[in-house]
Amino acid sequence: MMFMLAALFAYLAGSVNFAILFFKVMKKGDPRAFYSGNPGVTNVYRLAGWAAAALVLLLDMGRAAAVAAAAMYFLSPAGAAWTGLALLAGNRYPCFHEFKGGKGVANYLGFSAVIVPWGALASAVVWAVGFLLVRIPFVASFYMVSVIAGATIYKWLHAPAAVAGTAATVLFIVFNHRSNLDEWIKKTAFYESIKKNR
Repeated sequence: MMFMLAALFAYLAGSVNFAILFFKVMKKGDPRAFYSGNPGVTNVYRLAGWAAAALVLLLDMGRAAAVAAAAMYFLSPAGAAWTGLALLAGNRYPCFHEFKGGKGVANYLGFSAVIVPWGALASAVVWAVGFLLVRIPFVASFYMVSVIAGATIYKWLHAPAAVAGTAATVLFIVFNHRSNLDEWIKKTAFYESIKKNR
């Protein structure tokens, strides 16, 4: 019962999309109507600059950290891990915004900062280095998520259900980026060579 209440709370909290609300307050339209159509930090940066992107990032991470702190206090590691997935589900399919939301990376970072702070810090460094190398935000995000997941799984090796919840959350994030992956693969030389040899 406690887990169900926590998951519902996490989903509703995740359903509050700060990028959409920020653009509505600033009378800038809907960020889902521009560029990637994703109301996340990267799209906010493209549309409104670093300051707005930083604000949305801090709000996303702060909300996720609060959910994680509550989950860690009231639930077992397994319950906390699956509550994190509920938070990201709310971010991706927000009931307050027509079920069209973000992809969950900033929320996962904020959530994990409470559970494995050293892992979250290391992942932020990895994201920065990865972005400098590849210049593709979602690829750098995959590097970051991999580090977070590794740190979380290491912390919860004693709790298989928590490891499963972590793995499910990572797969959910990858699933949310399937369109990015598809476009990226189609631009690679390998894909082009396959097309030419058909």
